[in-house]
Amino acid sequence: MSVPPQAARELIGQLLKKAGHVKESGVQEALAEQRKHGGLIGAHLVTLGHVKPSDLAVQLAHQAGLEAVDLSRAVPTDDAIEAVDATTAHAFNVLPLSVTGKAAGRVLRVAIADPMNVAVLEDLRFTTGMTVVGCLGEGGRLRELIEQHYGAEESLSDVIAAAARDAGNVDPQDAAASAPVVRLLNSILHRAIRDRASDVHFEVFPGELRIRYRVDGSLYEIEAPPAHLAPAILARIKVMSDLDIAETKLPQDGRISLVIDSRPVDLRVATLPGIAGEGAVLRVLDRSAVSLDLAALGLEHEDAQKLRSLCELPHGIVLVTGPTGSGKTTTLYAMLSEINDPSTKIITVEDPVEYDIEGLVQVPINDEIGVTYAKVLRTVLRQDPDKILVGEIRDGDTASTAVEASLTGHTVFATVHTNDAPSAITRLIDMGIQPFLITATLEAVVAQRLVRTICADCKDHYDADEDLVRELGSDGERLRGARLAFGKGCDECFHTGYRGRTAIHEIMLLDRPIREAIGRGAATAEVRRLAIAAGMRTLRLSGLERVVAGVTTVDEVIRETMM
Repeated sequence: MSVPPQAARELIGQLLKKAGHVKESGVQEALAEQRKHGGLIGAHLVTLGHVKPSDLAVQLAHQAGLEAVDLSRAVPTDDAIEAVDATTAHAFNVLPLSVTGKAAGRVLRVAIADPMNVAVLEDLRFTTGMTVVGCLGEGGRLRELIEQHYGAEESLSDVIAAAARDAGNVDPQDAAASAPVVRLLNSILHRAIRDRASDVHFEVFPGELRIRYRVDGSLYEIEAPPAHLAPAILARIKVMSDLDIAETKLPQDGRISLVIDSRPVDLRVATLPGIAGEGAVLRVLDRSAVSLDLAALGLEHEDAQKLRSLCELPHGIVLVTGPTGSGKTTTLYAMLSEINDPSTKIITVEDPVEYDIEGLVQVPINDEIGVTYAKVLRTVLRQDPDKILVGEIRDGDTASTAVEASLTGHTVFATVHTNDAPSAITRLIDMGIQPFLITATLEAVVAQRLVRTICADCKDHYDADEDLVRELGSDGERLRGARLAFGKGCDECFHTGYRGRTAIHEIMLLDRPIREAIGRGAATAEVRRLAIAAGMRTLRLSGLERVVAGVTTVDEVIRETMM
């Protein structure tokens, strides 16, 4: 159903205000929460108590050009429930309501909770063979009715068995379009997102398909379908990400956008041919799980204040360092959100753009066609920006352009790959940046790691012993006499004792002694000593303070930090 032009122009806050459900002060309060934490303004209005969920559903339907349905009075028909399998209903939060018409002219009417989830209507047309008409209902009641009519979600074993039985002997390209394979992949992805996986690995070995989730930085293997379904699953992934289904000898990159459990999720797809067959890794970019609030990153109050002051710099370079997957880009987004307002023009240059942030001009890199960091940065400088985010400084050209941008009055935020903050100086020099240019432009380096947090459901405590204090040297004195925590392991944390992650940081601000040391070519060890003398808290010490606070364990900190 097409969206009326007027509805497409009106914002949900204004629609709710026109209908008399909220005042302007409530809209502004919700907008402030959205700027801090991300997410949808409608959800914030409900959380703050300004709007009832049912009133929000009606106005969202009006905005999207969809019919609103009162789910408190809805009675789904048996033929409608039979038309959609339980896995799809649970994964995409969709409730079939009725089937009308006969033969090829049948029409399936379904309720969804998110007006942005219209893509599921196309999937249902594909799997049911019917014309599908969507209407909008309140999310909480929708989930209750799905549970009521379908019961608990099908086990993965049952979904795998159905796919192996019904699609096992079909050509992979045909199997990719079969309902059992569609349902199987939907089930795998739904479970991955529910279990907070950051990556989903599909790996093909001789006679075996292995599927693994990466959760909180660690890989966990799940029950996998038989190996003969691997080509069909990979073909289905390619169909969803608009890749060439016939090309199996070359790596391909794509992207899938889904709405699962009413949450917008992007999946970054990378396929890889192997000797036993083609595999793929899907990076989960869950926009609803990203917090753009510095306080939510685990920063100490003093460190958060330092980063906020760096956001206000009129010019200069701020670097965030750490290994791949340490949350560097999220930290930079959180910093930029502090100054993301109409008075500041912010342009990001990324490879790829991971999250769509309102108010930021975001430019993707494409090396294959010559759209490199250095080339885009030079163009960006002609766009009159105030702040620039560079996804990664990986070569001398990009580093030189970042320095040029800083010298011409811009603030540049960027990431580099180094082990700690002082090592970033050496990295820039290795890229060909002269020490005098570093001292003239670099304002701060923030090193970051992610450590797993102790599961709240199985947390227990013990007293730090002297052997542990001595083993950690001078830093270990922070633990003397402390009451420390650990996780015993439970179903909620996959019996690991950990659930979720938090960041630890070291922030090196370049004062005059450090700049002088860099200018005379001092070694990294001397720069580190000067930074510590000036008040820099090392990654190890930052981690141990999280240990004392009962957030993480000594083992985690040792694993993620250097002596």
